[in-house]
Amino acid sequence: MLDIGSQAARIERAFKPKKLAAVALVVNSPGGSAVQSSLIAGRIRALADEKDVPVFSFVEDVAASGGYWLACAGDEIFANSASIVGSIGVISAGFGFPDLIARYGVERRVHTAGENKAILDPFLPEREEDVSLLEDMQSQVHEQFKSYVRERRGARIANAPDDLFSGAFWTGARGAEFGLVDGIGDIRTVLREKYGNDVRMLAVAERKSLLRSLLRRGGRSALGPSGLDDIADRAITAVEERLIWARFGL
Repeated sequence: MLDIGSQAARIERAFKPKKLAAVALVVNSPGGSAVQSSLIAGRIRALADEKDVPVFSFVEDVAASGGYWLACAGDEIFANSASIVGSIGVISAGFGFPDLIARYGVERRVHTAGENKAILDPFLPEREEDVSLLEDMQSQVHEQFKSYVRERRGARIANAPDDLFSGAFWTGARGAEFGLVDGIGDIRTVLREKYGNDVRMLAVAERKSLLRSLLRRGGRSALGPSGLDDIADRAITAVEERLIWARFGL
């Protein structure tokens, strides 16, 4: 998933060319951190205002949840008729293992300073007060998400269905009917229609350091336990991302 740390320099480069007419944002994300989506969208809007250029978002397979938050950084949003858009909600998912560890005689030892430090521990029975705290936090983030969509889409979502902010998602074609997107089209076709057939599009690719590339080819496993931990973390992250994509049938 995207984060502002890895994308900041890339965003800055997108707004640097001379005689810049517009910035095209290609979005293909099923979601992620609400904070990171907000930070990236905020950086894009700040530069768009500073440079006084429009931003056009183009949805590929999916712009859902945090992906749609990011797409809303565009002044106009375009999608394929079969794209998936929406999912304006907040989710927290996990597992509980208290019965499993009890069955195998595993003793869970957690020591904290602060009565709420270990809330929602998957190895302890779920408590109502913990769930209430989580739901309150989710409600606050959901309101921020809804406010941003209302701010960016304005009157275009006036005829949207009652469940617009329920976490439901739709195809790009249906999203266009609701005002979630402004039209059906791809980046090449839309930009040619707006700026002529001679429009020049400069791709802003991610720059990867040589050291980072070498480490990601397996070198970290030679760095000892921390390297193995990193491999495990990346494997878990990959599984989590795969589950998020699978939610949308992709």
